[in-house]
Amino acid sequence: MDLAHLYAHAEAQGPLPPVSQWNPPFCGNIDMRIRHDGSWLHNGTAITRPAMIRLFAGILRREDDAYYLVTPVEKVGITVEDVPFIAVEMTSDKGVLTFRTNVGDRVTADEAHPLRFEAGAEGFRPYICVRDGLEARLSRSLAQELATIGEVREHAGEPWFGIPCGALFFPVIPADCL
Repeated sequence: MDLAHLYAHAEAQGPLPPVSQWNPPFCGNIDMRIRHDGSWLHNGTAITRPAMIRLFAGILRREDDAYYLVTPVEKVGITVEDVPFIAVEMTSDKGVLTFRTNVGDRVTADEAHPLRFEAGAEGFRPYICVRDGLEARLSRSLAQELATIGEVREHAGEPWFGIPCGALFFPVIPADCL
């Protein structure tokens, strides 16, 4: 699959390329950055075409704490300031939460796509696993919306504040820390 086919694929938003099956040689790092706010830069210039961003997002792979763009013939390293995606929309169907990312991925929170939380100066920051170790950070408005549906339940024998999602419960913080 060459770049033209990958670009056409991104335009059509079909199934993602099988990047996990590709094992090309590492060709070095390139000056591409995904900023904390979800914007993509190449050589310091913003990438503004949504189809190009979807193309690159579709060939993105994470290995340990490093990120790469992978094609069948090459693998190049890029910089990701936090996580590559931002969850920008959330829907609930009978208590099951589904998220849409800034690059068009849709993911339902479940055991394979868990929510996780980090504490920060601004409060908790929620993330969801999108695919193959790639995560999306929930936008600030979604984080606030998520907090409103949280509840206290028993987790590991202790009361925790967390997020219910169908039959699952994603713990955020011990209830006695609220």
